[in-house]
Amino acid sequence: MIAFSGSHWLRIFRQASFAVVSSAGLLLAGLTQAEAAKTTLALGMSVEPTGLDPTIAAPVAIGQVTWQNVFEGLVAIDENGRIQPQLAKTWNISRDGLIYTFQLQSGVKFHDGEVFDSSTAKFALDRARGADSVNPQKRFFASIASIDTPDSETLILRLSAPTGRLLYWLGWPASVMVGTKSSANDKTTPIGTGPFKFVTWAKGDHVELERNRDYWNKDRQAKLDKVTFRFISDPQAQAAALQSGDLDAFPEFAAPELMSSFEGDPRLTTRIGNTELKVVAGMNNARKPFSDKRVRQALMMAIDRQTLIEGAWSGLGTAIGSHYTPNDPGYQIMTGVLPYDPEQAKELLAEAGYPHGFTFTIKTPQMAYAPRSAQIIQAMLAEVGVTMNIEPTEFPAKWVQDVFTGRDYDMTIVAHAEPLDIDIYSRDPYYFNYNNPAFNDIMKKVQETANTEEQNRLYGEAQRIIAEDVPALYLFVMPKLGVWDKKLKGLWEDEPIPSNVLRDVSWEE
Repeated sequence: MIAFSGSHWLRIFRQASFAVVSSAGLLLAGLTQAEAAKTTLALGMSVEPTGLDPTIAAPVAIGQVTWQNVFEGLVAIDENGRIQPQLAKTWNISRDGLIYTFQLQSGVKFHDGEVFDSSTAKFALDRARGADSVNPQKRFFASIASIDTPDSETLILRLSAPTGRLLYWLGWPASVMVGTKSSANDKTTPIGTGPFKFVTWAKGDHVELERNRDYWNKDRQAKLDKVTFRFISDPQAQAAALQSGDLDAFPEFAAPELMSSFEGDPRLTTRIGNTELKVVAGMNNARKPFSDKRVRQALMMAIDRQTLIEGAWSGLGTAIGSHYTPNDPGYQIMTGVLPYDPEQAKELLAEAGYPHGFTFTIKTPQMAYAPRSAQIIQAMLAEVGVTMNIEPTEFPAKWVQDVFTGRDYDMTIVAHAEPLDIDIYSRDPYYFNYNNPAFNDIMKKVQETANTEEQNRLYGEAQRIIAEDVPALYLFVMPKLGVWDKKLKGLWEDEPIPSNVLRDVSWEE
């Protein structure tokens, strides 16, 4: 039997303790490394943006990368479509609706160090509303007559007429605040005040952002250190990237027919949410035969919307009869105004002078829903004697050039993503080339009142007018099809405004 002294036992105990502590330290280090690996996010998008400044171009992909990530506004739109304070912490609207006074946050800086205050806010709004403005929503700011900055934290907008939707519009991507020093280069090197900073853009492949460690809102710091937006247009490649783990999330998955392929996947979850994506086949109302309302009505009655949804989007969609979604205030069901009735469609065509139909061309962007819908519409129109040729059109550049700007087209098909954008039918010019004074008057009245019930009543009237006039063929609302890692938290399931808001996104430990 071997006897050990007390000092020997103490030495053994210390060695054992050190071993346990060392092992624990290694385990903790391992956990720390694992957690660090989960502060990055690879997120997929179907369409690559043409630029990164949402204040100078319309495609929604721009805002889906930079809105609420790099750039912020005076106010923001939250996941439920509500207006929330942001760079303006409070505001007051005069009784006559002509003066908006904003109290701004203090201590805010752009990513390049420029201070955000009332003078920079004035610069951003003047840039958006000025004579040389190329802002895609320049009309938002048309009623701003002057801007005062009595001190660094007070911004006063004086309007020429009441504008009931102004505060809501100020939360849009097109209304974000930009810096006086950096705005000229924001298209390729965006600099904002947001929780993420721009790092790099490898065109054709990805955009990378990193956490802004000097973010002004200390209570809402981003939880992710790095975000990579990867652009993958092919749905099969999207699915493969998700299933292999190359992508962590695809918030707007482009292939409804592949959604079932993720069932039973232990790592991935699927979500079906609401959007403002209204799929419409816009017609050139200034070009024959679409200048005749009877022709437009006939084409609408030749289309079986439900069959179209089944064929084009695997039944995942909601039929609409006007440019309005069931999520919008004052929504009215208008699908019964011009229901599917091919025989009535033929009668209307004959009445309009086209008893044997006619031939035209539809320009279709490459997004999956567009060619699929066009092929089904082509077959349905053939049943009433109308021949529709399909011309694939690259989106956004070629489509914007030919259709949106040039208005050189017969028909096109596109998903309009802006919320409450029924007023596009009163914009002049706009690619539909539609003009109805009664409709325009209703849109004017919407802005003149802040009363929600009155606005909703007016929106109902507006829906009725365009449901009967059909300046575009109203097809369906696309759902938000999301696929992402089950451990990923904080992604928006619904989409009241096109976006990928990542400030509150994190990985479950």
